[in-house]
Amino acid sequence: MSTIDLLNKEFSTQDFAEEQPYTELLNSYKAIACNYARMENAIAVLSDLRTHTSHIYYGGFAQMLGTGLCGKESRVDSVWEEEIFRLIHPDDLARKHLQELCFFHFIKRQPPRKRAEYYLMSKLRMSNDTNNHLPALHRMFYISTPPGNALWLALCLYSPLLLDIPAQGLIVHATDGQLMELDKENNTKILSAREKQVLSLIDKGLTSKDIAETLSISRNTVSRHRQEILGKLQVRNSIEACRVAKDLKLI
Repeated sequence: MSTIDLLNKEFSTQDFAEEQPYTELLNSYKAIACNYARMENAIAVLSDLRTHTSHIYYGGFAQMLGTGLCGKESRVDSVWEEEIFRLIHPDDLARKHLQELCFFHFIKRQPPRKRAEYYLMSKLRMSNDTNNHLPALHRMFYISTPPGNALWLALCLYSPLLLDIPAQGLIVHATDGQLMELDKENNTKILSAREKQVLSLIDKGLTSKDIAETLSISRNTVSRHRQEILGKLQVRNSIEACRVAKDLKLI
């Protein structure tokens, strides 16, 4: 299971309240995304995680990339901007998706009233029409539903990297300017230390009885950890869990 598959499962299992003024609010955020594209010359992508659609606005950076789309806008039936992904270096794209998964988990752990204070910032290499890679800055913001429970919209901005940043991915606290390196802060927090221990032993072929004896815990506790691991990784069995955890470098 890929990182995108994990994100899709995370998005689709959210509980979106039906009685909300989604259309009116969406139009407001579409205007914000459009203004980012105009004022910062960025490519702005506003993805609706509830309806699985995206609205893309192309600022001047699209011209630098040679897309021929500068000043245009489009709507796609996906939360993934594939036409832009094709311009991103494959290594950077894989890391970007992993960072977004970790950032999603980070935001979900925050109190709803605090979620708007954080955004993700990372650097990418994006190719232009002559196949030269340009340094680019990627920023991502999550917008909650009005009650603040589900993460409803994701706003991604692509623009030139004018100044280097000290890490491949950073979580920025927009209020006080605090920076957290994403890999250090979040990669390992998808699973707890004990869950990673249990999963590592599962990967070595140990049974629940063996794991209980090795860790000096009960078999019921092992079973509980197994269920938590499957839920957090959004997989059906331990084989898939081990494969996904290795892909995410958790074990």
